[in-house]
Amino acid sequence: MREADAQRVLELYRAGIEEGEATFETEAPSWEAFDTAKLALHRYVAVEEDSREVVGWVAAGPASARAAYAGVVEHSVYVDPAARGKGVARALVEALVASTEAAGVWTVQSSVFPENTASLVLHERAGFRQVGRRERIARQRGVWRDTVLIERRSPLVD
Repeated sequence: MREADAQRVLELYRAGIEEGEATFETEAPSWEAFDTAKLALHRYVAVEEDSREVVGWVAAGPASARAAYAGVVEHSVYVDPAARGKGVARALVEALVASTEAAGVWTVQSSVFPENTASLVLHERAGFRQVGRRERIARQRGVWRDTVLIERRSPLVD
């Protein structure tokens, strides 16, 4: 993922916000805020072969600023609705897992709405497990929502 991808990355982020099953956020951040929050080594885009348009992205940021959590990241993955079901998300998550393991990250985590079954299945197939359900963790559009905490512990990183 490069700065040249910023507009499309943020468009896909906005599309996920509008769908209502991806995040509690109500608007996409500026590119500067996004860039600052995400680790440079752990962010990728998927590009459509013919058009060269970005059709998905994955990025991770630190789960905590505390030194003890240096090997734990939290990630997000977004795919254009027109590109879903074609292995884009899987390829992005696999790239993220490879980069985090190479960098010594032992845990990749995320929170997913329980209704987002496609994301939960994708992550399970990529080696993530459900840690627990956080009930009524926050409101979205005035409605309390639950999230499922998922994580992948690296078998390669001690």
